[in-house]
Formats: sequence, C-alpha cells, structure tokens
Amino acid sequence: MPSLPSPAQPATITIAPLEVRSASLAEQAYASLRTLILDRKISPGSPLQEGRLAEDLRISRTPMREALVRLAGEGLLVRRDARSYAVRALGTKEYFDCMRAREVIECEAIVLAVGKITDAEIDALEADLKALDSGDHDETDHWHFDDRFHQLISTASGNVVFPRLVEELRVNARLFRLHSPLHRQRENHDEHGEIIQALRARDPERARAAMREHLRSLQEDVKRAIIE
Repeated sequence: MPSLPSPAQPATITIAPLEVRSASLAEQAYASLRTLILDRKISPGSPLQEGRLAEDLRISRTPMREALVRLAGEGLLVRRDARSYAVRALGTKEYFDCMRAREVIECEAIVLAVGKITDAEIDALEADLKALDSGDHDETDHWHFDDRFHQLISTASGNVVFPRLVEELRVNARLFRLHSPLHRQRENHDEHGEIIQALRARDPERARAAMREHLRSLQEDVKRAIIE
C-alpha cells in the first residue's frame, strides 16, 4: 500500500446533504465524493472519516461505507485505518505509465474515429473549445472539457473497450498533483484545435500525429515541473 502523509485534521470539504431520489443513497454518496475527488476539492492524503461524511450528507453510515468501499475498489481511495480513507496520491512512475498507455490507446482510437465521428460532433467540440478560450474559467471547467473531448473521440472509434480504458487512465492521471491544465491553457487550446482540424479533414495520420503530440507535450510539461 502506498505511503501517505498523516495530516492532523480530517479533510475540510463543502458537501451538500443528499436527497432521497430514485438512485440509492450509496449511489448518490459515491457520485458526490467521486466528483469532489476528480475536481481536486479533496487533497491527496487528507483523511476522510466515514462517520463525519455520513453526518455531512445526512445519511446513515451503511450507504456511506458502501460508497467509500466502491471508491477504494476503483483506486481513488486508500484505507488509512478502520474508520477512515484518504484520496490516493499517484506516484511519478505510475503517472508516466498511464500517459504512455493513453498514447497507445488514444492514437489508435482517433484513427478509427476519423471516419466515424460526425460533423455535428466535430462542430460541438470546436464550439466548446472556443467557449473555453473566452472568459474566465477555473481548473474544473478545463478538466470537464478535456474529459468530454477525449471521451467523445474514444467513443467515436467504435471500439467499446477504448472509452472505458481512456476514462480509467484519465482518472488515475488526475490524482497526480503536478498534472494541471491551468498553466498551459494556450498550449492545450492549440493542440486540441489541431486535433479537431485533423478530424475535420478526415486525415487519419494527421489525427494520430496531433494526438501523439498533445499527449507527449503533457508529459514534457510535467518533466519540466519536476526538474524545476
């Protein structure tokens, strides 16, 4: 099990009470916590206490425990002790391993997607990219666009396994503290734009090269951050 820091106090997070809906309370608790983790509202290593979370969500401990166990099973949490978990901190080697795996899968996915993605889907990606380039947007906005962008392409490939693999690898990379879209907004915008233009041109090799360049640029950016 990875070593974890031991902060003195449990994580302080803003979390809304759950409502009784068609989805089970455990499912709602799982979705709420997963969003907080992926949006980096909870720092890696900060303890998440089952009892306190249950009180914050105004639910019993049983559905809270089910949600925590499920998140741990997905690799987002690690157990600290009998009553608490923590957000898993991704190591440097695992981050680069995830990115290399993404490169293999997503470069193949975009080649397959070139002939299948619709003009309407390409137009939607371009519109979202332009909207992100205007006004003020926080890290969460960039993450959500990036999620939609890469998931749409992997889905358009027609390979039913690729979207699941891409999502899992992207989730893992999100846990790496040096991986952030905010300090390279212009680079991300230009690289995404080149990918969109390659898709619009229906050019598989140009699309593969653009995706490879984008994913490798992300890795180079992290390498520079580590050295600095």
